[in-house]
Amino acid sequence: MIDQRVAVLGLGKIGTILLQGLLKAGLPPGKACATVRHAERARASSGQLPVPVGPDNRTAARSADIILISVKPQNVGELLEEIRPEVTPAKLVVSVAASVPTSYIEARLADGVPVVRAMPNTPCQVGAGMTGICKGSHATDVHLNLARQLFDTVGRTVVVDEKHMDAVTGLSASGPAFIYIILESLAEAGVKVGLPRDVATLLSAQTLLGAAKVALDTGDHPALLKDTVTTPAGCTIDGILELEEGKLRVTLIKAVVKSTQRAKELLFET
Repeated sequence: MIDQRVAVLGLGKIGTILLQGLLKAGLPPGKACATVRHAERARASSGQLPVPVGPDNRTAARSADIILISVKPQNVGELLEEIRPEVTPAKLVVSVAASVPTSYIEARLADGVPVVRAMPNTPCQVGAGMTGICKGSHATDVHLNLARQLFDTVGRTVVVDEKHMDAVTGLSASGPAFIYIILESLAEAGVKVGLPRDVATLLSAQTLLGAAKVALDTGDHPALLKDTVTTPAGCTIDGILELEEGKLRVTLIKAVVKSTQRAKELLFET
């Protein structure tokens, strides 16, 4: 990765998170650049990051080996038309724009340009991100592995078929917001039963982190892990009954389904 020149086109929230993650992982600032739409914001961003930030997408694309598209889905078409003259099959285009298929990007660039579609999430900012990626029709396994290396610097990466990318968006990209609601609720519950708020928040956050790590490290089914905590006639089973009565399980499933459905619509909005 450190031999590749990276241009982040669209230094919004996720673009900034990814750029900061790459720099932290060892990408030299001299190998990176970024763009924003307005010159005033470019000047402000340049003062906050050790890389050049400007409004000129064509110049940034011309100088890059990897072009990371990080604008809103509705703005991808306009951006592609702008940078088309600078994008050759020797470059790799990686898009993190939700709902935008690789075929849409390929159709607006020169023939043969390799495209990889990715969907990272915000925990990339602390190196604990989750990114789903898939390759377009012109991308090879070499291109896919290069993109995977990029996102592995900020967390974990999984390769999926493109038909599953909207589901990745609904689950792991939207998922942190759902988890923060659970975290907040657990902390409030701790306060309710007498704990200081800072202690309740720490207990809740570390419990979520620890439970997730156990699931990742062991590979055991969540139901099995739940059973190891739930002793006969203990306090945990009473809490689980409350969760089931409150339909937490069904509500979370419906939240992911709704988010996935919404992800399919973003490209077509104006």
